[in-house]
Amino acid sequence: MNDASELQRQRMNKDEGRPEDDPEFEILLDYLHRSRGFDFTGYKRPSLMRRINKRMFEMGIQGYSNYVDYMEVHPEEFRALFDTILINVTAFFRDASAWELLSQEVLPRILAGKPEGGSIRVWCAGCASGEEAYSLAMVLAEALGVEAFRDRVKVYATDVDEEALTKARQAIYDAKELQNVPSHLIEKYFEAFNHRYIFHKELRRSVIFGRHDLIQDAPISRVDLLTCRNTLMYFNTETQVRILDRFHFALNEGGMLFLGKSETLLTYSNNSFLPIDLKRRFFARTSRGDQRDRLVALPRLGGEEPVNHFVSHIRLRDAAFESGVAAQLLVDSSGLLILGNERARAIFNLMPSDLGRPLKDLQISYRPADLRSCIDRAFADRRAVVLNDVEWTANDNAVSYLNIYVVPLGDPGGNLVGSSITFVDVTANHRLQDELQNSNRELAAAYEELQSANEELETTNEELQSTNEELETTNEELQSTNEELETMNEELQSTNEEVEAVNEEHRLRGEELNRLNAFLGSILGSLRDGVVVVDKDLLVRAWNNRAEDLWGVRADEVQGKNFMNLDIGLPLDELRHSIRACLSGEIPYQELMLDATNRRGRAIKCRVICTPMTSRGAITGVILVMEENNVAQPSRSAKSDDGPGGAS
Repeated sequence: MNDASELQRQRMNKDEGRPEDDPEFEILLDYLHRSRGFDFTGYKRPSLMRRINKRMFEMGIQGYSNYVDYMEVHPEEFRALFDTILINVTAFFRDASAWELLSQEVLPRILAGKPEGGSIRVWCAGCASGEEAYSLAMVLAEALGVEAFRDRVKVYATDVDEEALTKARQAIYDAKELQNVPSHLIEKYFEAFNHRYIFHKELRRSVIFGRHDLIQDAPISRVDLLTCRNTLMYFNTETQVRILDRFHFALNEGGMLFLGKSETLLTYSNNSFLPIDLKRRFFARTSRGDQRDRLVALPRLGGEEPVNHFVSHIRLRDAAFESGVAAQLLVDSSGLLILGNERARAIFNLMPSDLGRPLKDLQISYRPADLRSCIDRAFADRRAVVLNDVEWTANDNAVSYLNIYVVPLGDPGGNLVGSSITFVDVTANHRLQDELQNSNRELAAAYEELQSANEELETTNEELQSTNEELETTNEELQSTNEELETMNEELQSTNEEVEAVNEEHRLRGEELNRLNAFLGSILGSLRDGVVVVDKDLLVRAWNNRAEDLWGVRADEVQGKNFMNLDIGLPLDELRHSIRACLSGEIPYQELMLDATNRRGRAIKCRVICTPMTSRGAITGVILVMEENNVAQPSRSAKSDDGPGGAS
């Protein structure tokens, strides 16, 4: 990858907005990797933390360290956590326009490049519960015919979720899951059984399901079509680039890559894939022509100059290997020591005669570490084996520490041809970091825990058979639950409609109440006499403009306050008995003439009329009408059955 591509990748890593690493969160990820073999370090941190926090919230656990302690005591929590993290969202023929392009243009292009009767290999990465893998099988069977499909096609469907793979292997789906499948395809490729549908058994043999980790495991090779839909989006940019490089290795020359609509290759700025239809996410593999392939191809072009050029590159490569700062050995697939650079010969006292001998006959095969078992493990897992901080005592009794990397080597066809063993001297770092001794002890304890975990895994495998039998019952229960949820949704919709009707009625009543309040306010404001309305607790409920002008107190200052506690120029104590009499119903009407002081401080005669306020036959308050009367009149109290009635 060129410098521009590297700068682009760095910008993308910055733009991803990765949160600052939480040490406790990283310890949790490391624990999951060590105890269960799941490496989540390549996943996008924000989404990964959201999923794990969701599970911790459901369990009522705070703090990642506490969650690690909980999982150590409750191993069954791993299954629930992985179900939360591994989001299996898929469907038959998801994004119909993309599948239409696949069947009408992409597959004919792939088939045109295959020899007659040639095998066709398809890899469905991140297949979840298998809907996409069986969709591919149906499209290929339609394009080739059922007989040719069985003879020529292999569909490899992989995922990291074992439970999803178990459902995929059963190939049993209900009618709702098949709603995107055309009816003629259902009749042709599915068999009805107990209101469910089973994929065609003969075609099912051509679909192979297996667990595969896109980050750690070696890719499936010689693939003509590779689908990985809406899976890459969960990984960070660096991991996505690494996975795309593996996809490029897996595809044949001219092979096609089919991604989901949430993913794109434009951000990687590499030349590994050429967009065929960017909107529907189809890309064709391009030949990157690396340096090694070009060197191998040069002698075939003829002429002395290309041969000399090739030899020059070979010498340059050998010189670089010989002068490497790290000790390095090359062992072929039969176990023979082929090469050892100058640094390796100096450290391990290798002689030229040792080259070509079986590694098992040399002291280095078991000292400083058992290299043969490491090579076997690297071949079996098809990935590098690393031994850290291996102690090595030289002939002069000087103790040093080495990191040993055993890397399997493969040819372009994916066949293992040998292994590279690199010894990196980390003595200086080891001496500078005293805490490594504690790390070694923790590593030993981790190995013991791994052995215990392996024993638990064997027990778990025995339980899987009975668990699988329960899956069908669980699926039926889920279907019933979905039907209940649909019914609840309909009820909620009906309830929402009722609520909307009630809200509309409240709105209309509110508007009517506003009009009535405005009408009442205009009446009270138009009266030339001061009007005060108090309730049974003598709290002021109404105070018109004339009352404000008469006593110099605004309505908002007295609203809700006890009338008898107001500081106004009216002798309220003389009104107390009359108000109480009106509230008790003893006097239906009473008129008083009182000496008062208006808001200007002038002594006045104030005529006060007390009238009970009734509502539905019950007295709810008192209406006080106050009129300034400058003509001196004797105060009087009158009861009259013919007086004005209380307002309701």
